[in-house]
Amino acid sequence: MGYNVLDVCRYVINYSNKHDYGISNLKLQKVLYFIQAYFLTNKKSHTPCFNEKIEAWDFGPVVPEAYHEYKQYGSGDIPTIKSYILFDNENIWNSKRVLCNDDVITNEDKNLIDKVVDKFSDYSATDLVSLTHRQSPWIDVYVPHQNNEITLDAIRKYFNA
Repeated sequence: MGYNVLDVCRYVINYSNKHDYGISNLKLQKVLYFIQAYFLTNKKSHTPCFNEKIEAWDFGPVVPEAYHEYKQYGSGDIPTIKSYILFDNENIWNSKRVLCNDDVITNEDKNLIDKVVDKFSDYSATDLVSLTHRQSPWIDVYVPHQNNEITLDAIRKYFNA
């Protein structure tokens, strides 16, 4: 089983800020896509990093849950996440602020994530959009305003080629 994508996001954002890379929501979306591809092709078990689906949007691959979580930052860099609201969808009164803790991600998986973040640290969000627009997982399913899913199988096939 993969991680919750928001746990992965918090880790990526904090790692990026710790290394002075900076990361906007647009860039985060592309980095998540490449992290998923890296896990599917390089992790021993070839399992996905996170469970949430990736969709083909105008500006490339997007994980909707992650996009909506960080869209408030617009095109600016997302600040370090020290805490966040853990929402209880059953009972809003049980929602609470919790400290950010990346212990849910194993050290082995953090190393894989770090490699991807480091690899793309010098790329702008626009560079990454251009890159993903040249790749078949996005090209094959993109239709304006349809938000079609980019399947794990399509990602695996493309990056294993």
